[in-house]
Amino acid sequence: MYLEHFGLTEPPFRITPHTDFFFDGANRGATLDALLYAITHDEGIVKISGEVGSGKTMLCRVLMERLPEKVTIIYLANPSLAREDILYAIADELHLPLPDNARVSLVLRTLQDHLITSFSEGRQVVVLIDEAHAMPVETLEEIRLLSNLEANRHKLLQLVLFGQPELNDILARPDMRQLKERITHNFGLEPLVREDIASYLDFRMRAAGYRGPSVFTPVAVKMIARTSHGLTRRINILADKALLAAYAKGSHQIGAKEAHAAIRDSEFSQATYAGKRTPKHLTRTIALGGAATAVVVASVATTWLIATTQRPILRAAEPVLRSAPPASQASRTTPAPPAPNKTPVYPLTQARIAAGQHWLEKAPNDHWFIQIWATDATQQEQVESFLNAAAPQADFNNLRVYFSPLSGQPRYGIIYGEYPTRATAVAAIKQLPDILKKTKPYARQVSRLRQ
Repeated sequence: MYLEHFGLTEPPFRITPHTDFFFDGANRGATLDALLYAITHDEGIVKISGEVGSGKTMLCRVLMERLPEKVTIIYLANPSLAREDILYAIADELHLPLPDNARVSLVLRTLQDHLITSFSEGRQVVVLIDEAHAMPVETLEEIRLLSNLEANRHKLLQLVLFGQPELNDILARPDMRQLKERITHNFGLEPLVREDIASYLDFRMRAAGYRGPSVFTPVAVKMIARTSHGLTRRINILADKALLAAYAKGSHQIGAKEAHAAIRDSEFSQATYAGKRTPKHLTRTIALGGAATAVVVASVATTWLIATTQRPILRAAEPVLRSAPPASQASRTTPAPPAPNKTPVYPLTQARIAAGQHWLEKAPNDHWFIQIWATDATQQEQVESFLNAAAPQADFNNLRVYFSPLSGQPRYGIIYGEYPTRATAVAAIKQLPDILKKTKPYARQVSRLRQ
C-alpha cells in the first residue's frame, strides 16, 4: 500500500525471514562468520539461543545459504519429534531406502553407513534443529547419542541447536549434563540497542529500494526501541505500521505521532519479554564461552571466509501455537488426562480424543498417520482453538487427538489420517490444507503411538 509512496520495490519489514534483508550489524554478521567456522572446523555440538523474535530463524536461513556446497543440510523444525522419530526424520531428509516397518536399530545402522560414505567422499552432514528448547527430554538425549557417531576419530554428524533461553535452563539440569558437555560453542543473539535499531531500520528501507534521507526520526527510533525491547520481529511490526500511518497522512517521515500510532495499534505487552535488561543496558556480545573467546573465533572465522571466498507465522485469524513448556517445568509423575473442570469445556477436543481412542483400538501397527502437532496437556484451550480453525479446511473426521504421558510430561497430540505405507503418508502431507502444513507435520507409524 505504501510502497510507491516511499519509492520501495518490496515491503521492507516483513516478519517472515528474507535473507536479502539480513542485517549484519549488532554482531549478527560476526556471529554468522563464527557459526560458519565452528560448523565446518569443529566436531562438537553448536548452540544458538535468543529470545522470541530476536532473529534466530533469519540467522538459520542465512547460515543454510552460506554453508559450503560440500555440506548436506538437514533442517528439523518440528519440536514435537519423539525420540525415535528424529532418526526417521533425518533418514527421510537424506532419502535413505528403508522398509516401512524398519526398526530403530536398522534406521541407525543405515544412517551410519550413509554418513561414513559421505565422509569418505569429503562431504559433511549438518543437522539444524529449530525450537530445541521445546523438544522432549528423550529427543534431546537421542541428539546426544547421534553426536557419538564417528569414523576414524572424526564425528560423522554436525549438530546445531537453535532455541529460546529456556534451552539453557534445560541444559543446566543434572540429567542433561552429558549433552551440555558435548556443546563446544554457545552463541547468544542479544536484542538490538537503540543505535543498532536506527541502523537496522535504515538498512531495511534501503534494501527494499528506498533512496532518500532517513525516514525514522530519532524520537521515533527511541519509541520503537523502548516498545520493541530490541527484538527484530517487534521492530518490523512497529516499523511497518508506522510507515502505514505516515502514508495515510501523506508524510514521508516517521515521527512521534506515527510511532505512537504504531505502538497503540500493536498492543505489545511489556510482560511478554522474558529478559531482565532494558535496551538501554543491553550489551552487544557473542556468548561463546566468554567475550574474549567470541572475539577470537569471530576474527578467525572472518579470516577463513576471506581466504576461502528464519516457523511461517500464522495469520491473526488462526490460533497461535505455542511450543510445549520445557520438560523441566513438567510433573515427574505419569498422571491420567487432566480431570475436566466445570468450566471451561472443550467439546471438540473431547470429541476428537474419543475418536482417537476408538481409531487406535483398530488401526494396524504397521499403518501410518500424520503427526500434526503436540503440546503440553495444560494447553487444552490452544488445542480447541486449533481444531476450530482447522475444521472448515480439513477433513474433520480424519483429525484426531491423543493423550500421552511422555516421561511424566503429559502431552496432547493432534494427528491426521491413516495410510498403509510411509510413502502414502508422506505424499498425503503435500496435499494437506495450509493450516496443517504450517505446523511442519511428519509421518509416524501407529506402533510408535502404542509404545
